[in-house]
Amino acid sequence: MSHATPHTLLVRGARIEGQDATDLLVRDGIIAETGTGLSHPGATIVDADGLIALPGLVDLHVHLREPGYEASETVATGSRAAAAGGFTTVFAMPNTSPVADTAGVVEQELALGEAAGYVHVQPIGAVTVGQKGERLAELGAMADSRARVRVFSDDGFCVFDPLIMRRALEYVKAFDGVIAQHAQDPRLTEGAQMNEGAVSAELGLTGWPAVAEESIIARDVLLAEHVGSRLHVCHLSTAGSVDIIRWAKKRGVNVTAEVTPHHLLLTDELVRDYDARFKVNPPLRREEDVLAVREGLANGTIDIVATDHAPHPAEAKSCEWAAAANGMVGLESALRVVHRATVETGLLEWSDVARVMSRTPAQIGRLDGHGTPLQAGQPASFTLYDPRPARTFGLGDLRGRSKNSPYLGRELPGEIRWTVRAGIPTVVDGAVLEAPGVLA
Repeated sequence: MSHATPHTLLVRGARIEGQDATDLLVRDGIIAETGTGLSHPGATIVDADGLIALPGLVDLHVHLREPGYEASETVATGSRAAAAGGFTTVFAMPNTSPVADTAGVVEQELALGEAAGYVHVQPIGAVTVGQKGERLAELGAMADSRARVRVFSDDGFCVFDPLIMRRALEYVKAFDGVIAQHAQDPRLTEGAQMNEGAVSAELGLTGWPAVAEESIIARDVLLAEHVGSRLHVCHLSTAGSVDIIRWAKKRGVNVTAEVTPHHLLLTDELVRDYDARFKVNPPLRREEDVLAVREGLANGTIDIVATDHAPHPAEAKSCEWAAAANGMVGLESALRVVHRATVETGLLEWSDVARVMSRTPAQIGRLDGHGTPLQAGQPASFTLYDPRPARTFGLGDLRGRSKNSPYLGRELPGEIRWTVRAGIPTVVDGAVLEAPGVLA
């Protein structure tokens, strides 16, 4: 477990969620006071002039790969990547080896996150044993464990059997859990290589139709309505999916949805060069879909942004397109991409960014004390972001074990200057600390 001691910090002139300059006094891991002209003898002064202060970012969808796939990422390296991106909390998907389908594995993941100390690592439990879709995993035991699991997902695989999905939705009601569905009909996507559309037809690649996502979402919102349970839709990517979620919410279905940064910015036109950095599940979609999910996020149909950070070793990506693995790393770039896709385009204010990247993800995950507003008496977990610079995203920006970012060589705005988790700095002046809280 991390033994770093919270620092006394005096943050001067930060624009909390983009508002007027305010000072923050941080003491004993708590925001002790906010205001102007604050002082405190012995406090470490943080000059935040011109910086946006956001509640510590919360990512509901991250692959940390440990246990079992440490060549791609570990809890420690993924935690460093998360801190570099301004995150103080991440939810770890269960597609590890062994699969996180028992209390023992989720408690191990929780402990690994505590030992690393950069972020709170909240495990997500598998819905089915081994993520095989055949019988329910130990949902109650994981919920009752020290990890207090409230989000369950077979992400990477769809819970395709409607009876299993119904039973899972019914089961988690007992402890206010949520089933996070990877909406992909496996029969409609057999052999699929990219989004089905004009580009796939030109390239001669097997298409991945939008209806493969939309049909599962439509089924599952009806199941959630039928049993009165909570459903969360992972990495929504099509205009049609936005329409279905809007319809379901109008009916009063208890459904939430996430969109990834890459689906807010990138399109299937990037596949033309067969660069496997752009191969992802669900695939990059058409420009019309990108505009639709942006609008869905702006009007509240889509609730949150989640990275789906999916690290892979170089050999899994530096091969021919058909053989390459799906997935992109996204923790270090997420806030900058959201800035580009939604703030610069006038769709979101910084207060909206705080909502979709911090407050609401924590609420969906039922994680109290995370994503809290930057007010006196609240935990001192925040990021200080400089929106002014614009520079090329490069390998030096990546702090995890894998380098499969789709943004390498692309200009992105902004820079994370500080990340502080419960009063413990993890990023100082844009550099990830060698050990959380240890200032040079």
